[in-house]
Amino acid sequence: MTDEDRNAASLSDHVKGVIQRLLPHTLLTAIMYHATRVRWRPWKNWQIRWFIGRYGVDVSQASNTDPESYEHFNAFFTRSLRAGSRPLAGGAETVQCPADGAISAIGDIHAGRLLQAKGRDYSLHALLGGDHGRTAAFEGGRFVTLYLSPRDYHRVHMPVDGRLREMTYIPGRLFSVNFSTARVIADLFTRNERLVCMFDTDHGPMALILVGAMLVSGLQTVWSGPVSPPHGQAMRTWRYDNETAVQLSRGQEMGRFNAGSTVILLFPGKRVRWLDTLQVGAGVQMGEGLARLLSGSAAEG
Repeated sequence: MTDEDRNAASLSDHVKGVIQRLLPHTLLTAIMYHATRVRWRPWKNWQIRWFIGRYGVDVSQASNTDPESYEHFNAFFTRSLRAGSRPLAGGAETVQCPADGAISAIGDIHAGRLLQAKGRDYSLHALLGGDHGRTAAFEGGRFVTLYLSPRDYHRVHMPVDGRLREMTYIPGRLFSVNFSTARVIADLFTRNERLVCMFDTDHGPMALILVGAMLVSGLQTVWSGPVSPPHGQAMRTWRYDNETAVQLSRGQEMGRFNAGSTVILLFPGKRVRWLDTLQVGAGVQMGEGLARLLSGSAAEG
């Protein structure tokens, strides 16, 4: 399949999009939340076995390789990996991939717009919750969008060393965020529920955005625990000063999804250069190199 074929919306994509617009996203997600936390062994073991077979999940890299020993399906879904299974690429100058998944979009932020899919883009200002300060920091910057499929490892890690400045929960819909949906739902990532995490790094600000999706029953971070559910109706921001500072190292876990979703990574100006080998649709793993950090005369204008 060519990039042109992959990015073109099909009739099937449009039909699925219409169906999604009609579905009760929050109700379905609430049902999934409870169903995936049932501890009754026959039920949770069936869920896990079905899921492994349906999506071809590789359990050999998990820290616990016995599917039936997990207390419930969600514990399996958010499983940790065994030590050494995701070595970090390069040194401190390398931006590492924060999650397992596939690249759904990558490039520059032009005139306050980010690419979603062929023929579709969306607003940086809306993505960041309508905050002018956040928006200004990344105007003319660079971004990458990673789609986490159901079979992927669902913990998110730090691409570089960073100090948490603020976290903003933005309520919204819960459309699926797969490639098919991205081709047909306008402003997908600004319509969905999301968590915007702003970090200060040695190379300026960095944003890690966790986007919720249909049947994603929770967004959580290592410093705050579960943020959603409940799926709120109002935006909320937490700010972290010296007394509540959260310092995370490159490769350290920062959060997780409780079902498949999307991570969007933002850098300001021309402070990073994406590796030439990266392509839309390509699979990536946490710890792989995504970009090189630029500083001084090496930074592009």
